[in-house]
Amino acid sequence: MANLASDPFRALYERRSDRIALDADVSLRRSGKNTYRVHVYDVSPHGCKLEFVERPKVDEHVWVKFEGLDSIECLVCRLDGFVVGVEFVRPMHEAVFESLIARLR
Repeated sequence: MANLASDPFRALYERRSDRIALDADVSLRRSGKNTYRVHVYDVSPHGCKLEFVERPKVDEHVWVKFEGLDSIECLVCRLDGFVVGVEFVRPMHEAVFESLIARLR
């Protein structure tokens, strides 16, 4: 991801919560495309950072599926090559998030 300290649009990207570093894979589906596995680098209740196979567009809707959870609708908000930041359309409940982190670590 771009360095936020030098990013002129930093105010637009202030995170609502800290992200937890991960080294895991999730299922990803883009609208009208097949589901495939991608790497997830970090996650928060509000979004995550993923490595895409095909570069998406900003504001594109995608669906991320963590093992044990229903698919989560996301909005692409940041691009850095094939590493993409997505925001969950509906943030995860704190208890669901904590359970997810416990399973993935």
